[in-house]
Amino acid sequence: MAIIAVWKCDRDNSMFADKKEAEKHDRMLELAENITALIEANIENIDEKDSEAIGLLLAKHRDNLAKACKGKPDILLKKSDDIETTEKRVVTPITQKITS
Repeated sequence: MAIIAVWKCDRDNSMFADKKEAEKHDRMLELAENITALIEANIENIDEKDSEAIGLLLAKHRDNLAKACKGKPDILLKKSDDIETTEKRVVTPITQKITS
């Protein structure tokens, strides 16, 4: 029986084989959580699911948002496939790794 080291993100229970990727994912989720809190504090009557979806979207595309704020706003109009994203990795649940 082999032992497989994995890192679990406690915010969404995602599992990673690489500690660096797990920490990167956790930082992205923390940013999304804080953006969500900012949205909910400043927009009255917004649905919680909508604010969470917006927070996650903005956090996932933070690099492109930063570029847009620095004078390249057209980057936000491109398709996700055409621009760099921080979410190009696949998260595999631990149960799939064990049974594979």
